[in-house]
Amino acid sequence: MTTDGTSLHYLTIGQASRLIQQREVSPVELVEAYLRRIDEIDGTLKAYVTVVADQALADARAAETEIAGGNYRGPLHGVPIGLKDLYDTAGVRTTGQSKVLEHRVPAKDATSVAKLRGAGTILLGKLSMHEFALGGPDTSLFELSRNPWDTERGPGGSSSGSGTAVAAGLCMAALGSDTGGSIRIPAAYCGIVGLKPTYGRISRAGVLPLAWSLDHCGPMTWTVEDAALMLQAMAGPDPADPTAVDAPVPDYSAALADDVRGLTIGVPRSYIDDPAVGVDPEVGAAFDAALAALASLGARIEEIEVPSLAFATEANTMIMISEAFSYHRANLISQPQNYGATARACFVLGGTYTTGDYQQAMRARARVRREYAEVMQRVDLIATPSMATPAGPFDYDLLSLIGIPNFMGPMNQTGMPAISVPCGFSDDGLPIGLQLAGRPFDEPTVIRAAHAYQQQAGLLDRRPGY
Repeated sequence: MTTDGTSLHYLTIGQASRLIQQREVSPVELVEAYLRRIDEIDGTLKAYVTVVADQALADARAAETEIAGGNYRGPLHGVPIGLKDLYDTAGVRTTGQSKVLEHRVPAKDATSVAKLRGAGTILLGKLSMHEFALGGPDTSLFELSRNPWDTERGPGGSSSGSGTAVAAGLCMAALGSDTGGSIRIPAAYCGIVGLKPTYGRISRAGVLPLAWSLDHCGPMTWTVEDAALMLQAMAGPDPADPTAVDAPVPDYSAALADDVRGLTIGVPRSYIDDPAVGVDPEVGAAFDAALAALASLGARIEEIEVPSLAFATEANTMIMISEAFSYHRANLISQPQNYGATARACFVLGGTYTTGDYQQAMRARARVRREYAEVMQRVDLIATPSMATPAGPFDYDLLSLIGIPNFMGPMNQTGMPAISVPCGFSDDGLPIGLQLAGRPFDEPTVIRAAHAYQQQAGLLDRRPGY
């Protein structure tokens, strides 16, 4: 407990970094608090599939010694985090939550993990996920995590454990991956911040793939400020990943000082209101209230049209599972029994598409990208609900949901940066998210607007009952 009464496991990175630097809280105290928290409640929430308690404590003691000796690395030094179980970690198994890789122990860290270690973060463990970032809720290895706001609801996927862990105070921040919304969906359902940066902004070297042309890595945190700090440490080129772009990396925290005055925010109103999309009335009301708040802060709201949104989800799904099949083909033939039923069915479905089908989907993607590029010449950001509904029941049929129109996939096809930030709650107490998307490599504007809104919304102190 801090001097102001805040539980250590509910500190934000921004708060903890200041306390660590001022020697009011030590990394050892933080890690011990999180390990106690994991012992107390993760038996129910099941966010972690592997906990590395001894190593975390050793790393915390090393960080404490470094800081005491004047070697403070920056705002992430001594910060305990969790990683979705598709990020390679040297000496710690990385399974993709599948029996196919049950005994896989990488020899080296993923590039993004190595960068976070270099910034001083402390790994608590590996987090639950949908099998190979797609299949769920059934998996072939480990149980899927539960939503901490209501354990009978799903936390969203595929970065399910990351969403659960951050929301429930089981780690200070986590990494997720996003191919069709897999950072932003659990962020919305678990009431946290999920940032999908621009395609190529963060290296994917050492990260198990789902679909090479759509995959993004990114942070999941309690605040936009924390997401900016995490992104700062991970962004940049990487010789090990040819898709990692050698573009200037700005000071993301500097964007936190700006407001939204002068920004134009586009809203695809006709798509949001389309009955086929199925926006829940409570979600619609929370979204409209968020737009009103942004307008009150000085933003200009403008309706836009993106005609290709009508078929963007189908195109994203076809590209995703076609590329996934190409990665999994050999193992599907040699060890099909080691896949969960849903993951196996999805990957096999990807093998039924022809090269002509894939080419048509890529043509549709090109049209989506062109239309978004045209719109972004007139607006600074695009706002939508993150998800059309609050979190649904834990047990669901992924195959029946996979083609439902959503607001996530287009941002994977365009590679645009997008963030989900909490904007309200349903009458049942379930979180609702606001998605803001910006121009490629303009994460600062996305961060700027999301932070300004989060500070105004007044939801930061509302935590799940755990």
